[in-house]
Amino acid sequence: MTETAAEPALFGTGSLPDPAQAGPLPTGRADAVVFAVADAAKAARRYCAALGLRCTAYAGPETGDPEALSYVLVAPGTRIVLTSPVRATGPRGRELTAYLDRHGDGVLDLAVSVPDAYYAYDYAVDRGALSLAEPHEVRDDYGSVVLATIGVPGGTRHTLVDRAGYAGPYLPGYVPCRGV
Repeated sequence: MTETAAEPALFGTGSLPDPAQAGPLPTGRADAVVFAVADAAKAARRYCAALGLRCTAYAGPETGDPEALSYVLVAPGTRIVLTSPVRATGPRGRELTAYLDRHGDGVLDLAVSVPDAYYAYDYAVDRGALSLAEPHEVRDDYGSVVLATIGVPGGTRHTLVDRAGYAGPYLPGYVPCRGV
């Protein structure tokens, strides 16, 4: 394992664990950077026009998420998700609203693609990462995704994503984007 600035934050200590005991962290690559924004539709139009990103998936009230509106934007090697609250009546809407009140627009989640979310979650939590959501399976007509979430100092979270059994546009609940 190489030493990076993120490792002490992931493990919740000021120093790196003993490499002989740690074993390899089972990560693949970045899956997505999820931003909380005040207006996801406006931000998506701006990102597509300015950065040449393409909208590939959408979730919102029409797809079964009454509390948030999300657009998935992609470019080669990059996936950005822009999410804004629609209603602050449930936990997701309240979380987004509170984040925006505290920080303004910013990174809410750094999602990491892993080959086995159960193993990656246990690995991280056993080494001091804060558990925010245990591994769970989410399904739709495209298959299933296993998700787990760990917290790091500073409030940004990391969602561990195992999409080996999924062929949909992003995650269950998202539909192909028909334009921003």
